Amino acid sequence: MALILDGNSVRDSIKSELKPRVAALAAQGRPPGLAVVLVGHNPASEIYVRNKIKACQDLGIYSQSVTPPDSITTGELLNIVEQLNARHDIDGILVQLPLPPQVDTKRILLAVAPEKDVDGFHPRNVGALVAGLPGPRACTPAGIIEILKRYRVPISGKRAVVVGRSDIVGKPVALLLLHENATVTICHSKTPDLPAVCREGDLLIAAIGRPAFVTADFIKPGATVIDVGTTRVDSRAEVARIFRNSPEKLAAFDKRGNVLVGDVHPLDVAEKAGAYTPVPGGVGPLTIAMLMVNTVASAERRRGVSDPVC
Repeated sequence: MALILDGNSVRDSIKSELKPRVAALAAQGRPPGLAVVLVGHNPASEIYVRNKIKACQDLGIYSQSVTPPDSITTGELLNIVEQLNARHDIDGILVQLPLPPQVDTKRILLAVAPEKDVDGFHPRNVGALVAGLPGPRACTPAGIIEILKRYRVPISGKRAVVVGRSDIVGKPVALLLLHENATVTICHSKTPDLPAVCREGDLLIAAIGRPAFVTADFIKPGATVIDVGTTRVDSRAEVARIFRNSPEKLAAFDKRGNVLVGDVHPLDVAEKAGAYTPVPGGVGPLTIAMLMVNTVASAERRRGVSDPVC
């Protein structure tokens, strides 16, 4: 039986470790502060933001949600970001993506002060990652490293294959793995014989956004597989195909109208991997947990407190 890497339990451990740090900062005058900018009414984004605000409440972090209309201009949104940059009670700023098409997303993300960029997307923080310097790391990649370490999955000296080259997951997780002394290969849509390359990986990280794309042919027997993908499959026939007519999954589909599926085939990975992250309950919970870590660490850096994490 493959070992299931439980993201929920790791998240809970991280939150328990953060609580005394938050309390110590609050005792010095104020708790850490996080501002989340949510433009318009994207249902998926609203769910993400609610989960982030709830995590702040659980930890005692001050949170503020800024919700301008989806008709906002780039200039108006830049003004909001600049106001948040100037506030002493805000240690972290997160601009929830995607933004409306009329807004220049790159200009907005670049406008966030690097020291308050708790997403780890600003070029200055990306440069710090490349150079191995302290600073906020992109939350999902940082969560991947965290779950590997907490389950004592060996990284140093291992072959790691990353499927996907996005700025949000693929590139930063490859750099983090390099810093942990893995030998890293990044794959993408132009990679010849993708399954064969993936089978070289002792660690396989799938982050491509294609449900159940990574099948048994991609997995080295006994490998550790990290599934970053989350896609809601709304075809009953597709759910039946992926889950081999599982009555439980078909009943779940009939109840909700969709089933959440990762980038890795859920049955193949359970049969062939040595360890893997499930979907849901794997990487997802760690993304918000690491956002909380980045927010607390930002508050500590801004107050000159030694940072035990970054």
